Amino acid sequence: MKRLAVAALMLPMCFLAACGSGGPVRRVSEPSANIQQLSVRADGSWSVDVRIDNFSSVPMRFESVSLAMTLGGQQAGTLQARPGLSIGPETADVATVALVPAAGAKIAIADALARGRSIDYHLQGSLSAAPEDGGVRTWQIKRDNTLSPVPGLPGVLR
Repeated sequence: MKRLAVAALMLPMCFLAACGSGGPVRRVSEPSANIQQLSVRADGSWSVDVRIDNFSSVPMRFESVSLAMTLGGQQAGTLQARPGLSIGPETADVATVALVPAAGAKIAIADALARGRSIDYHLQGSLSAAPEDGGVRTWQIKRDNTLSPVPGLPGVLR
């Protein structure tokens, strides 16, 4: 009887010890990227703020971004950067990328801005990142969303 009581006390302690011995869970999850802001510059080029979301439970270093961008059905070009951003767990940061867009995309953006209307965009490509103590992984990104003109800020869409 005494052995059974000791075993009954030891079993929950063993479970608790097993749960606590591993420390916090290290989860590396697929990141996400989207356009936070697009600004048309005076020379016709664009400044594109790409928001990178780190959904991992560990800090990640984002090494490269390569995203083909389509706006209003028009190929705009490829957003390419080597941001070297360290982004904390479950948070986000922005990489600003300069782009000289294709003529069709320039016209689509100019029309959306002139009419004060939103425009759909599509991103497709890759995002490479690594945990602080691990190797680089590359994820395929595919994202559809919409940008709208910002009142009071000419040439800016969010």
